[in-house]
Amino acid sequence: MKPRFDAGDRVRVLDLGKPGHVRTPFYVRHHVGTVLHRAGAFLNPEDLSVGRVCGPVVPLYRVGFAMRELWPDYAGDPADMLAIELYDHWLAADGPAPDTIGEAP
Repeated sequence: MKPRFDAGDRVRVLDLGKPGHVRTPFYVRHHVGTVLHRAGAFLNPEDLSVGRVCGPVVPLYRVGFAMRELWPDYAGDPADMLAIELYDHWLAADGPAPDTIGEAP
């Protein structure tokens, strides 16, 4: 699978409704972040966890989220962010990036 996103792209995390441990925490689902960089392409860990050890590789991205995007009452520095790695199928495009990750679009 060809990567759809590059550094600086704004992405929204989808909620695919998958049960169990799927490497996409609930607290980032539906939120918007900025791709920091591509982290490579790997077999889908959701398939690997149930014994499917072949198939196409899936792009993985490191995505940064402003802490206030995830927790609106966050009282720390507005520039603070959380970086997390997310697989391509959990992401959708969300428009142009702001000047910095901590700013609203």
